[in-house]
Amino acid sequence: MSKRMKWSLLGVAVLGVAAYAATTAFNRGNKATEVRMENVQARDLVASVTASGQVEPRTKVDVAADISGRIVRLAVKEGQVVKRGDFLLQIDPAQYEAAVQRAEAALSSAKAQAAQSRANLLQAERNYGRSSEMKKANASLVSDEQMEQLKTQVEVNEALAEAAGHNVDQSEASLKDAKQALAKTTILAPMSGRVTRLVVEAGETAVPGTFNKDAATLLTISDMSVLETKVKVDETDVARLTVGDSAIVQIDAFPDTTFLGKVVEISHSSVKNAASGATTEQAIDYEVKVQLLNPPPDTRPDFSATAKIVTDTRKNVLTIPIIALTVRENEELQSGDSAVAIGRTPAKEVGRKDVEGVFIVGPDSKVTFRPVKVGIAGEKYFEVLSGLKDGEKIVGGTYQAIRELKDGTLVKEAKKDDKKPEAKS
Repeated sequence: MSKRMKWSLLGVAVLGVAAYAATTAFNRGNKATEVRMENVQARDLVASVTASGQVEPRTKVDVAADISGRIVRLAVKEGQVVKRGDFLLQIDPAQYEAAVQRAEAALSSAKAQAAQSRANLLQAERNYGRSSEMKKANASLVSDEQMEQLKTQVEVNEALAEAAGHNVDQSEASLKDAKQALAKTTILAPMSGRVTRLVVEAGETAVPGTFNKDAATLLTISDMSVLETKVKVDETDVARLTVGDSAIVQIDAFPDTTFLGKVVEISHSSVKNAASGATTEQAIDYEVKVQLLNPPPDTRPDFSATAKIVTDTRKNVLTIPIIALTVRENEELQSGDSAVAIGRTPAKEVGRKDVEGVFIVGPDSKVTFRPVKVGIAGEKYFEVLSGLKDGEKIVGGTYQAIRELKDGTLVKEAKKDDKKPEAKS
């Protein structure tokens, strides 16, 4: 075979490969992308914020010991209903009764000393008075030195009497303290409610909780008539909440029932929690209290609950699936068609920015990106404020397909068998 013939055959082969590649690329370019299509239509929307927490009574009291001593009598059990002023428990009063007796004896002694001091003062005043009268009658009978001594005795006895009076006051205060300490050995219910926690038994030693409240807590009384769910709401959602918002609460202990509630308090200070898997970043939450309007009678403190707080509602508004909304850079949105579609005059914008929108499916089954302004978000749909009309067909999934779509892409309806639930992005 000649050299010329070899080059001819090689050229034919190259042309064949190029033709095959071009044909394959052309067929691939004309292959329709399978998507899920939906029509823009009116729906009722409910915007909400969901958060988890625990059920707690609005009012509860941790009953603690103010003195130390052994518990000699315990009159309540956990779960028992008590009324304000009911007897709860007794701390051994022996040493505190003895302290009262000592204080009473000290007070009696102080009063006796005060009486003696007053008597001495009275005697000194009388001596000074008689000597003054005698000196007035005859100056030679009493010397000036004697008068000075008598006056000094009066002043000394006045000071002693005053000190004795202060000793009486001090003894009375000591007796008052001793009686108060004795009274604290008997612990009564500070409020009506249910004993929801009992952490001591008869015979154990109660300790005051000056620096450790938990160590001093003996029991907890809760008013179970008003219950609240304390939930933690992310900082991105808390601004949407207001006091008075309605809520639907689900308690894990009652899985088949939901309960009504309302927001009664939104904290102004955040509760910072370390983000999972991170050591430096923190998730910032705010505590929100949701009062249960119809709590079941068997509810107990610390039940786990989930509150769905309704922040806004819309009736019969145009909607699109949440998954249909995507973001594109604005450099390709300067054409007249895109600007007219959202009711604006075409204009060249300086710089590039992202815009939200959806892909419209045209009569030729090709898609076009159109900017859309959305309002509140329901569980599955966005409210459409502008950019779309009722009945227009848009691409509603899948998430992966929407990410890869471009203007002019040919699409087709995915088979029903392919419409499987997809993970939320």
